[in-house]
Order: sequence, then C-alpha cells, then structure tokens
Amino acid sequence: MAGPGPVPVAKSLKDIYTNDAITTQTARWETLLKQFKTNYGHSPDFVSRSPGRVNIIGEHIDYSLYSVLPMAITADVILAVKVIEDLAASSNSYKIKVSNVQALKFPSHEFDIPYDTVEIDATVHEWTNYFKSGLRGALELLRKKHGAGYKPVSMEILMDGTVPAGGGLSSSAAFVSASALAVMYANGEKAVDKTELTELAIVSERAVGVNSGGMDQSASVLSLRGSALFVSFVPALTAKAVSFPKTSPELSFVIAQSFVTSDKHVTGPVCYNLRVVECSLAAAYLHALLNKTSTPLPTDSGPLGISLHGFHDVYFKFSDKPVEEQLTELIKLTESTLTKEEGYTREEIAQVLSCTVEELNKRFTSTFPVRAEHFKLRQRALHVYSEALRVLQFMSILEDPSSHLDTESGTSTETFNQKLGNLMNTTQDSCRELYECSCPEIDQLCEIARRAGSYGSRLTGAGWGGCSVHLVPADKVEAVKAAWEKEYYGKMDLSGEQREAAVVVSKPGSGSAVLIVEGEGVL
Repeated sequence: MAGPGPVPVAKSLKDIYTNDAITTQTARWETLLKQFKTNYGHSPDFVSRSPGRVNIIGEHIDYSLYSVLPMAITADVILAVKVIEDLAASSNSYKIKVSNVQALKFPSHEFDIPYDTVEIDATVHEWTNYFKSGLRGALELLRKKHGAGYKPVSMEILMDGTVPAGGGLSSSAAFVSASALAVMYANGEKAVDKTELTELAIVSERAVGVNSGGMDQSASVLSLRGSALFVSFVPALTAKAVSFPKTSPELSFVIAQSFVTSDKHVTGPVCYNLRVVECSLAAAYLHALLNKTSTPLPTDSGPLGISLHGFHDVYFKFSDKPVEEQLTELIKLTESTLTKEEGYTREEIAQVLSCTVEELNKRFTSTFPVRAEHFKLRQRALHVYSEALRVLQFMSILEDPSSHLDTESGTSTETFNQKLGNLMNTTQDSCRELYECSCPEIDQLCEIARRAGSYGSRLTGAGWGGCSVHLVPADKVEAVKAAWEKEYYGKMDLSGEQREAAVVVSKPGSGSAVLIVEGEGVL
C-alpha cells in the first residue's frame, strides 16, 4: 500500500490544516483543550486526528473492483488523550473514560475493560462502539508487536467530530482511525506506521457492523494536503497521492447535504444490494456470451466473488491495449451484447449461464436479499465501465495539466477546471440515468450549483439521498451557497445543527496526525 512511513506528529495546527481553516480550527481545538481540563482536571498529553473523506469521482464502482479517487476533507474527528498511570480498575482490567464535546447528545462513559478482550455489541448503536473498535484493533496490533500478555494503559479521552454522521462522508472511518491512532500513541508507539494503521482501521470498523472495502480508511489515514488519493483494489489495496495543481481561479470542493436519508438496511433489496447483484450478474452474463464458455469467472474480492473487473481481466487476458482503450471497447461490447433496456428475467439469465433459476438464486441473490423481476444488466455495466474510464480520464488531466490548458488563456486555468468539472457532471448523468441511484433532491442541488458557477456537480456516497460534491471556483463559493439557501435549504424546516452541517467547504486535506499538547496554545 502506498503512503509508507509514520503518521506525522504535528507541531501546530498549521501542519494539519490549510490556511483558510486555521482561525476556525484554532478556536475549536482550544475549546477542546479547555473542556478536557474541565472534565478531567488537567490538560491532555496529545490530540489524535483523522479526517472524513469525499469521493471526487468513481461512484459505485469500487465493489466492481475499479479504482476510485477520494480525498480527505477538513471535517474530522479529534480525540484529546491523557494517559493515566494510576487509574487501573483492578489487576485484571484497565480504565477508559470517554466523553464528548456534545455531552447532551453523546453521554460520557467510563469502562473497566478486561485485559483479555474488548466487548462490542454491534446490535446497539452506541457512539463509544467506534472508539472501542479502534481500541480492539490497536490492541491486536500491539500484542503482535509486544506479545500476547501486553497490558494497555488507562486513558481519559474527549472527542469532537465535525464529520456529519450518516451523510456519506465516512464519519465512522474517521472516528475508528482516530481512535486506533490514539490507542497506539498512548501505548508508546511514537512512530505509528500509516499502512498498519489503515489496515487495522479497515478490520476494526467491521466490528461495528460496517463491511468496509478500505477506500474510506485509506483516504482518512494516507491523504496528503493538496492531494487526492487514487485507490485501487486489484490485485491488492493500494493508494497513490495525486496532486491538484495550482489553478486560477483556485478550486474548492463544496459538499452539500440533501437531508434525504436512505437506510441501506431498509432500501437495500431494491437499491444498494440490488446494484451489487446486477453488476455481478452482468459480469457472469457477459463472460458466458463473449468468452463463449460455461466455465465460471475466477473468483475475486468482489462482494459476490466475481466482478465486472474480473470479466474485464479475463476478456483482455492476452491484450496489450491501454486500459482506456479496453474500457472503451467494453462499453461498445456491452451496448451490442446487453440489448434489453427493460432488463433480464431470472429465467433469461439462468439460460445463458447454463444453470437453473434455483441455482442462480442461490449463487447471486441469497447473500444480499433483493426484490426484482427484471435485472438491468445493460445499464449497470455501462455505468461501471464508463465511470471507470472517467476516473482514468480525470487522473490523466490531473497528472498532465499543461496539455489541458487553453494556450490563449494566459494565467487562467478555466479550460483545465472545466474539463474536470465536465467529467463530474457526466458521472451525475450516469448515476441518474444508468445506475438510477440519484434522487430529485440531489439532482436539484446539482442544477442550482451549476447555474451559480460550479464547474462540476454530482452525488457522492451511496446515493438515493445523502451528499453531493461540487467543484467550485473559490470566488463563486458564496454565490453557490446563497443559491442553495434561496432555492433549496430556505424551503426546508431545518434545525440549527442541520443548517450548520448542510454545506462543507474543503480543499484536499491531510490525513491522520498527532499533535502534542504543550502549554495552552495549539498554533
């Protein structure tokens, strides 16, 4: 995995945040330190920090094993920590005191945790479970390093988070990563390896019932300021920093909440889970017809054991064509092979796969419950292959900006900016038309933003509600926000907390860090 080396230990907030965020963050961190002193009677030793993320481009293709391009955002989870030498609850346990800056919403807890295990009840939605899962993962790593008998220290912790929960910006990954980092650092690991932290955070989050693929934790831990992260899933999880060049006008990423919630557990059978099944069926169907074989695709790390990327690999096994050309050909093959716009029945798919409907259901629809008479294989495969191609095109523009500039534009990078934006806009079109994972509210937020000056606007996260991401020139950010207020948010009955969390402005931010607390200031 890319991004080797230790998690940085910051000297001041200037090492963590961009200049435009320093004033706000200084006030926030000083409040955290004061509140810690109020809660526990002394100052913390250090603060652990991990950010949320937004996926810039590459929507709904990670579970088909295609690369994506997330970035860390300014919004983050910070944990103030004090190691307490004399707080051991007994000879068989250690003590963890956890509190939250939002004490009324997230009540404080005190745990006496046995040395041998960290119990987490994933069926109970309790905020401290995310800390416990980071704790458990960190302890497993500490015991690998120091032996099975390793005894962790007791700790006092105060948490503050600005990543909106349930908004598609990976608040859970930020919390788990920050927690694991806090535990590692408190227990004497002063050079916490980024790769180890990422891998343990991925495994740790599964303890709270989140089956994570690794993009969120990679973005949270490994990101570098000013860079997005090109995350790939085959042959193994890898992450490469991709810089955004200096532009004129300067670019900002603006994240807007729709306040339409889509519970994956409730809507999964007709939304998220159904798309996973449709993509897997499309891979099997294309393989059977185009590779002219009844031998199944080789298994891979896709949720159902095969993927559209897996079909891609088999079909082009002996080809030396560039990947972009391969994807372009796959789009044409999909259009000519999967011709039924209305979708395919189980009987039609089973016949091509040379199996019974019962066997088809057992193989593809028993892991994830789905409700569908017709499976839209054509549309889903077209989205995945075209979106995978857009990710590579986006990467190409970022990595060679000079070839995408208008030679007559002087210092302006308007042409470059708009090319990136156009790809994001096309992603939104594909999500709406082919993948059918948008919703009228997200569509409206995108239309409003584009009219007000956004280069590119699209949904981000699972879809069917949630968040949208917008590539906006810095001098148009206020105009875009004002337009949303007038045409969207102003017509909603929002609480003060919702209104504050509605819009997040961020440049590509840095990943996890530790800041040592010395004295009262954090600058």
